[in-house]
Amino acid sequence: MSCKGCYSEGTDGYCLPCRKKLFNGAKVPAVLDFDTPKAGNLEAFQEHSRGMSISGVQLKYSLRLENKKLALTEKGGEYILKPIPPNRQLVAAENVPENEHLTMQVAARVFGISTAANALIFFRDGSPAYITRRFDVKPDGTKYLQEDFAQLTNRTKATHGETFKYDGSYEEIGLMVRKFVPAAIPALERFFRLVVFNYVISNGDAHLKNFSLTRSDEGEYLFAPAYDLVSTVLHTPTESDTALDLYKGDTDTPFYSAHGYYGRPEFMELARRLSLNPNRAARILDTMNEGYNHLTTLVSASLLPTNLKTAYTQNVKDKLARIRKVSGEQ
Repeated sequence: MSCKGCYSEGTDGYCLPCRKKLFNGAKVPAVLDFDTPKAGNLEAFQEHSRGMSISGVQLKYSLRLENKKLALTEKGGEYILKPIPPNRQLVAAENVPENEHLTMQVAARVFGISTAANALIFFRDGSPAYITRRFDVKPDGTKYLQEDFAQLTNRTKATHGETFKYDGSYEEIGLMVRKFVPAAIPALERFFRLVVFNYVISNGDAHLKNFSLTRSDEGEYLFAPAYDLVSTVLHTPTESDTALDLYKGDTDTPFYSAHGYYGRPEFMELARRLSLNPNRAARILDTMNEGYNHLTTLVSASLLPTNLKTAYTQNVKDKLARIRKVSGEQ
């Protein structure tokens, strides 16, 4: 018996700290009072759809909290619900919700990345789903302006084709952060940490729409909390290491030519292009290695099956070895 938000033992549902983050302290059940989307009720769910995610196949639905219960809603949504994606081409699709929940927990609790509040939740028929609280909704129900980097770089399907959200680089996102965010250096460090984390965790779907800025009540842009973090290689094992290039020419380096993948030199070059202090950038890379033991503890506590727990930690171990290497090492 463990908390479905933080894995703490002794809680059948959500512990008090998780209830505070997710539901302002309300005692909300970890089981929804409706069934998972399927042939008989899919049309009703689709009315509340918020789009797609992993390779365009992960459905999202809008929820609001009413009398300590979560209900589907067409407007005024406070939460996003993501059930098992209905795509048979994904490996272990039934484990996508827990993969995302675990990865978001690892990001926040191991690596200090600001994330949207999240948890695992279950439909009435026992099927799991991922739930996250929207960070763009104010306490009074109005919204903060949120713009992702496809919007900020004026990329759409009409202007850049079907793969528009993959048409760019992390350097370009960083330069846009510098352009729009007044406190640029802290925001760029947060962004750099998130890019490195996505690489380490094997999230190959961190595209332009998976990074955003929000605007404060004072009108200033802020780098938004992280969202849509998944170890996607568990479900799409043949995908590339990153959704975007680090920067133009990133595969022309001596390290990449020798090894066939990104290592420490490429990430340090990205940091240089973002005008980050090299010692700070190196420290961010080093903290990824320092968090490995804590990460494995969370993976062990997760609800992933044993084979995916093993794959998850091994993938991280392999990526950490890459960012420790310097040119010429084998």
